[in-house]
Amino acid sequence: MRSSPAARLLRPAALLLLMVAAHVFPTSAPAAAAQAPVQTPAPPGEPVPGELRPYDVSDVYSAGISSGGYMATQLHVAYSGTFDGSAAFASGPNFCAQNDLNKALLACMDTLQDLQLDKLEQTTRDWSAQGLVDPVANLAGDPVYVFSGSGDTTVKRPVADALSGYYGRLGARVRYNNSTAAGHAWISPLGPNSCTVTANPWINNCGFDAERDLLGHLLGSVTAPAAAPGGSLTRFDQNPYAPGGRARAISLDDNGFVYVPDSCAGGAACTLVVALHGCKQGYSYQGFGRQFIDKAYLNEYADTNDLIVLYPQAVPTTTLDNPNGCWNWWGYQGDSAYARHGGKQIETVMAMVRALGGEGTPPPAGNRMTLPSTDAQDGYIKAAADGSGASVGTLETTYGLALGRGSDGRYNRSVLSFDTSRIPPGKQLTRAHVTLTHSSGSGSPWTSPAGNRLLVDVHHGCLGTCPVESTDWSATTTAPGSAEVTAFTSGTRSSTNLSTAGLAAVNRTGVTQLRLRFAANQTSNAYVFVNKDTRATLTVEYE
Repeated sequence: MRSSPAARLLRPAALLLLMVAAHVFPTSAPAAAAQAPVQTPAPPGEPVPGELRPYDVSDVYSAGISSGGYMATQLHVAYSGTFDGSAAFASGPNFCAQNDLNKALLACMDTLQDLQLDKLEQTTRDWSAQGLVDPVANLAGDPVYVFSGSGDTTVKRPVADALSGYYGRLGARVRYNNSTAAGHAWISPLGPNSCTVTANPWINNCGFDAERDLLGHLLGSVTAPAAAPGGSLTRFDQNPYAPGGRARAISLDDNGFVYVPDSCAGGAACTLVVALHGCKQGYSYQGFGRQFIDKAYLNEYADTNDLIVLYPQAVPTTTLDNPNGCWNWWGYQGDSAYARHGGKQIETVMAMVRALGGEGTPPPAGNRMTLPSTDAQDGYIKAAADGSGASVGTLETTYGLALGRGSDGRYNRSVLSFDTSRIPPGKQLTRAHVTLTHSSGSGSPWTSPAGNRLLVDVHHGCLGTCPVESTDWSATTTAPGSAEVTAFTSGTRSSTNLSTAGLAAVNRTGVTQLRLRFAANQTSNAYVFVNKDTRATLTVEYE
């Protein structure tokens, strides 16, 4: 019998940790409640050990169940410049638990506390303004699929109602399936359990194709699935993508999986779906193995719709922090940034996404931190082709930071300022890159002239005074052309890694400024505005 709410509130924090993990996927129901497993197509052969390699990835979506549903939403909201939409079974709004274990139990699974939807919406907007998540404006129009079964007593219906409402307030296009009597589970035609059951493996057959519905909503339309998967399933090492190269230190498994259809392997433009299991469904959880990977009914659609499916894996901790291998949606292990930029699991999955999309390589062993730019010192300067008549641009708050040739015929360069004294002393920098967010533009300054390059100059200290000034346009920098940002027309883009000279120019005791400039003057009006609603970031890795 479940204890009373008052009794649960009085128990020690360690026991609450066990409870939140156990309640997300409760102990299996009695055998009599479960349906005998159905006959399903044979899964693909044993996964081939390998590495994540780059593909032609056009769009990215997240999908998950329970704790994986929370993580799917966290990824979408934190990196809405990368993720184009999301699907969540049996979960609630972003940052629902607010680093509070009681709230996770009593408001974000049960309804014994108010989950404070107004506050959650405002927190998202505040984080966006502070650059802690991508611009909230990106979520407007994004497709979101929400599922809640009326038989789910683990994450109760009002919690999923709040998720639907949260996304609706932010302008997303929500499709909400709340008309099915499902228990707490991922819904799939391959589910071995009957619809109303809440039991291992928490994959239920409810008589309809939920994957067709969710993928159809996310993608617009889908082709019928293959009879059986025919692509390749690869098992890869998650450690290189985790902070410090240690996946288990943040409750992630050594093993992750990626399913790649032959079309994507052959060079076709493909969509990436990040599929996130729930608690107790991880590959290494008590022999659970590949049940989620094989029965989620995503690989079959992948073959016929040019989808790559990434299956990151969480793992139980050996402590009471996360004994059932849940994704971090309440701030366990002291990770207060779990739902925004800098969240350890979020950044690890993002590193995998970037690797599959050809942006960057796995971080080396060591540590990593992401620094937001100092908004009051950022700005742009416009000048004639020879740098004469330079003046500080005035449209930053309206459009963002300008780069390229504007409609006034002048050439724009931007300056970003970072407090790099925050990097821990005594550490050796091993890698760094800057990340920009597209705001608007006209034409492509990268093609005027053909092959034009957006370069990153690094300066130890400030170019003049730290706030941007007109002389910054032509000021000498410590390490010119230290990195490059390739062309992009939406979302975010990370630069190449800073050169050795660029790393050496980082000021460990104060400010480092980066100047963004095109290598050649545009031959016609072509410009881009970046970082209107969010600050640029500098990610540094060290050992």
